[in-house]
Amino acid sequence: MFDQHLLETLQGIGIPEQFRLLADRFPGQVAFSTSFGQEDQVIMEIIAREDLPVRIFTLDTGRLFNETYELIDLTRLRYRREIEVFFPDTKRVEALVNEKGFTSFYESVENRKECCHIRKVEPLNRALKGVTVWVTGLRAGQSDNRKDLPLLEWDASRGIYKYNPLISWTHEQVLQHLSAKNVPYNPLHDKGFVSIGCAPCTRAIEPGEDPRAGRWWWEQSQKECGLHFSQQSAVSGQQEQP
Repeated sequence: MFDQHLLETLQGIGIPEQFRLLADRFPGQVAFSTSFGQEDQVIMEIIAREDLPVRIFTLDTGRLFNETYELIDLTRLRYRREIEVFFPDTKRVEALVNEKGFTSFYESVENRKECCHIRKVEPLNRALKGVTVWVTGLRAGQSDNRKDLPLLEWDASRGIYKYNPLISWTHEQVLQHLSAKNVPYNPLHDKGFVSIGCAPCTRAIEPGEDPRAGRWWWEQSQKECGLHFSQQSAVSGQQEQP
């Protein structure tokens, strides 16, 4: 159940203090899911610099860019933090590919969501077992679907809190932090890739395009895979920059 007082307390302190408060209140139950985007790398740097007791994990769909894999190893070396990797269920992937081929996601929205569910949503649900606070790199400016997201929300479908420490940050603030702290990031960002997911489903965007235009670029529907698209009861909040 959502704790309004917890939200109000978080709103009055900086991000490192927010993490410590959540870790103290829910020891061993705070987990950060990273896809190694620029926002996630900001959060990674904060967790490592402050030596925060936060579990870190990522999802390997089996279709990521080689640059993403290289960044995972580089980040591990830089920050000396354990990063758990969760893979999709082999039998589910084999059944999907044997029945519909390797690129069925281009054929319909339903097929694309099926692929996302098998390769991303199911592994995420396994990774979140035993977790009370799920930390994400979501920002309000990333898409219309995210513009009203709060600092802390209740994910009713999973029965956990979602903590979005960068929700009110601008893209410019993210870039400034990466530069100031010399944080490694995916070189594809410098080639027009704002949001980076699976290689077959991601392209660079043109100047003036929506930041999410490069994801599932052949679709006109909502640009979400299901990880952050569920029935939720949320309360809004803002926070300070660290």
